[in-house]
Amino acid sequence: MTFNRNYFTLAALIFIIEVCIALFVKDKFVRPYVGDVLVIMLIYCFVQSFFKWNVNSVALSVLFFAFTIEFLQYLNIVEKLGLQHSSLARTVIGTSFAWYDIWAYVVGYALVLLIEKWMEWRTVVS
Repeated sequence: MTFNRNYFTLAALIFIIEVCIALFVKDKFVRPYVGDVLVIMLIYCFVQSFFKWNVNSVALSVLFFAFTIEFLQYLNIVEKLGLQHSSLARTVIGTSFAWYDIWAYVVGYALVLLIEKWMEWRTVVS
């Protein structure tokens, strides 16, 4: 276990952006899709803040975690757990399955891999 300030700073910045999107953006593109892309990047950066694990393994694990949450939405897990009146649970877990969310997660995963490859390439070239 090791602390990486750069990943933590990125995670904090993405978290602030996500909160701003949740509180202030009421559109049909940024909030549902950009937010889902960013959440993959947020979780990835948060994990990498504390562990120096393989990029591909962490990114793929985060993607599968997001798929699992989306599948739980399909099963209406919030209602089954009796949390339908909890705005926190409804926001964190979500309440509706959408195939577009799956694609947004895949885009977030791809961006993580592309950015990490670009950063690796920049380090090698420098």
